[in-house]
Amino acid sequence: MEKRVLVVEDVEDVRVMIRLMIEKEGVSVIEAAGAYEAIEKAEEYLPDLILMDIGLPLLDGLSTATLIKKLKDLDQTPIVAVTGYHDILEQAKKAGCCDVLYKPVDQPALDDLLNKHLHGH
Repeated sequence: MEKRVLVVEDVEDVRVMIRLMIEKEGVSVIEAAGAYEAIEKAEEYLPDLILMDIGLPLLDGLSTATLIKKLKDLDQTPIVAVTGYHDILEQAKKAGCCDVLYKPVDQPALDDLLNKHLHGH
């Protein structure tokens, strides 16, 4: 079965770039531009991995990750914090994130995360 990644990013250009990078690896992508859309799509599609931008409007990515982790079918879904802030790892882990992907996102770092969280290597 094809793996699915939910990409949560409010900046459309960045979201599209990450989607294209993931699709190049043969993985299906669901997109969300904000926190509430992310929660809706996570419940609807039950993705195998969530890439969560931290700097979202209205409700930040860490709060959104915390809410998603409380949902019954998503409590075991890995969530990766995506951010330009290099001092966020501890906060991200407290919010339920298992990893951090730093911006600007590059293909090798993204591939490592996909391999680790989708394929277990």
